[in-house]
Amino acid sequence: MSNPADTRTYTKNPLVGVGIVVLRQDRVLLIQRGKPPREGQWSIPGGMQHLGETLHAATKREALEETGLVVEVRGLLDVIDLIETDDEGHTRRHYTLIDFWGTAAEGEPVAGDDARDARWFTLAETAQLPMWEKTREIIALAFSRAAGTREA
Repeated sequence: MSNPADTRTYTKNPLVGVGIVVLRQDRVLLIQRGKPPREGQWSIPGGMQHLGETLHAATKREALEETGLVVEVRGLLDVIDLIETDDEGHTRRHYTLIDFWGTAAEGEPVAGDDARDARWFTLAETAQLPMWEKTREIIALAFSRAAGTREA
């Protein structure tokens, strides 16, 4: 059942992940995932929180590692459970994903860490990309929040 090399499956407790919807004017920063879950799909920058690291610090670190951009965290968007079960009904993966929205004032993304690619997209362009439906929802929520602040 468990692969000793894979420390993120069949864990005793949920794992905490962070993500950030980075906006610049009418565009959103996305990465193409290079590892499971959802390998090859487009997603927001993010990853696992480290022990002793605050949520904001983890979010900024993950964005920098995956895109090369320094981001400003502007606010909390949502908390989502990603739970996958195997054919026997055992929980294979359980992530508690804490998603934020923010901005990156300057620079162009360069894929790093476990990202295959990193690019800016308009909201309309994201409709054509393969991605988890929850990611689409969180991106739309970020655009809505940013419009409410008029500062994205």
